[in-house]
Parts: sequence; C-alpha cells; structure tokens
Amino acid sequence: MCMRNSIRIVFFLLIVCCLTACYSNKRHASGQMPAMDYTDTQIDSLRFLMTHHYTENFNFVVRSDSLTLTRQMPEELLNGLAVDSFSVGHEQRLVVADIRIMPNDTEDSVWIQVAVDQANFGWVHESELLQNVDPDDPISQFISFFSNEHLLIFLIVVILIFVGYTVRLLIKHNAHIVHFRDIDTFYPTLLALIVAISATLYSSIQLFAPDMWRHFYFHPTLNPFTQPWILAVFLASVWLMVIVAIAAIDDTFRHLSVGEGLLYLLGLLGMCALNYVVFSVSTLYYIGYPLLVLYVTFAFWRYIRHTRSKYICGNCGMQIHQKGQCPHCGTINI
Repeated sequence: MCMRNSIRIVFFLLIVCCLTACYSNKRHASGQMPAMDYTDTQIDSLRFLMTHHYTENFNFVVRSDSLTLTRQMPEELLNGLAVDSFSVGHEQRLVVADIRIMPNDTEDSVWIQVAVDQANFGWVHESELLQNVDPDDPISQFISFFSNEHLLIFLIVVILIFVGYTVRLLIKHNAHIVHFRDIDTFYPTLLALIVAISATLYSSIQLFAPDMWRHFYFHPTLNPFTQPWILAVFLASVWLMVIVAIAAIDDTFRHLSVGEGLLYLLGLLGMCALNYVVFSVSTLYYIGYPLLVLYVTFAFWRYIRHTRSKYICGNCGMQIHQKGQCPHCGTINI
C-alpha cells in the first residue's frame, strides 16, 4: 500500500508539472512565424538563430578558468592595429551584444561581442567562445559536464572500480544482486532496463540528429510534450526512470531488511551506472543496438525463469518459487 501511495503521489506531481509547462501560443503551433515585416537585421538574426541556435541577448556563463576578450572591433585586430584585451573569470555571466561576420578572417569568420556588465564589452571568435562557455541554464551545464571527454574517461574508470568493489562486497555477504540473486519484484530489473534504453537513446540522438541535440542543449527543457518525438521519448524515459527508482527503493525495503536492502540498492546503483557507460559509449559505434536486444532478452529471461514467484504457500500465503518446503513457515507444499 505504501508503494502504491508513493507512485500515485509521484504521478500526480508529474502531471501537475507537465500541465503547468504545456502552454503554447496557438499562432506558433504550426511552426510558422506570425505574418509581419522584418528588417534585414532581424532576418539575419533569425537566420543565425536557426543555424547557431542562439542570437543577441542570449546568456552564457564562463566554464573555463578564464576567457580573453578584445575591446576593439574585429576589423582593427584583422588589420594589425594595436588592440586592448581583458579577461573574464570562471562563472562570469556574459550576454551576447552583437554578432559580426568577417569573410576575410581565415581562422573563424564569426565574431561575437559579449557584455560583461554595462561598461565592459569585448569581442571574441565564436569557436573560442563556445569552447569556454555554457548556456546560462542548469540543464545545459549538466549536459556539458557529462559530455566532457576527459570526465567520461574518468567516470568509466571510477564506475568500473565501483562495480568491481560492489560485486565483491555482495558476494562476500551472499547478498541479493539484480539479475542474478534477485528479489521477487520487477521494479529493479525495469529500472536497469530503462537506464540502458535511455543511454542508447541519448547516444542515438547525438549520432543521428546532432543538430537537434545541439538546439536542445541551447534551449533545454524537461517537458517532453514540446519536443520532437525522439527527444520526447528520451525525456519521458528520464521521468519514468525517476518514478521506477522510487518504486524500486520502496519495494526493496518491503522484501529485505534495512542492511540487506542497502546492499541490494548499492548493487542496483552499480548495475545502472555500468549500463549507462556501456550503452552510451557502445551505441556511438553501433554496437549498442544488438547489445541492447541481448540485454533486454537476458533480463526478462532471468526474471521470469529464476526470480518470479510461481506458487503461494498453502499455510502462510507467502509467495514461493517452487513446490516443497516453504522458506517462510517450513510447511511442505506438494
């Protein structure tokens, strides 16, 4: 009953969040802009927004230790004139003030002017700017953090060490392990499957629709109803992951004591972390798709064949895996 109440509360909160974020202007529902006259500057700005996913007045935050800006116009720097520069530090907020296209610049034709405050403005190549900043949004910064190649390698090493230590600990204490010595509930298996599917979707979007993912990176949202179908499925899987995780935790402590439950959840966390690394990386090389099919088949086979209870004890009413002596009350069931 506690589990059902928890799931109902989470579903209610999810529906409330979705309903409060689903408003859209009917004039833009068809994807068309309202009929009006645009100046040449506005048309150029809209074109830049469509291809670069940001434009003037967009907010950035400095991700690197520092970013160097030039006070003078790009033409002065390209013509070899003396210019002044200044640096902005880590986590400094920046606002795009102007955009210039310099066709004669062989390094990068796009120059961006950013405002640090009302008195300090500076120019920088777009390529250098984007290497050192993130959109000023926590979701974008989260995506950037977990997309860092060096961090990903570090996470892989840490996760493998964590999984190895966890498996050793579980075997030493003869503890329950998802997929192998599992408890009689489908939620942990379902959570591990959702993580694997979400990781595969995450890499698939980056692989086959990089421009869509880049636009999402600059304009993130947790509302799946406003996104293209593949992004909507991915975001729905993230929400489903949260709901199933709550159900898995609740059901684990219904089947196990606190100590055993914590060990089991530690193993489940390791399995989910391993699934994320394996499927997010392998999908980039197309290996993740057949691997996902094999993993889903294996997970269902293990649960149906070795985990699901098929019988009920005639004396105490507890679920048991096979006929014979009940592990709960000792009654022999024939």
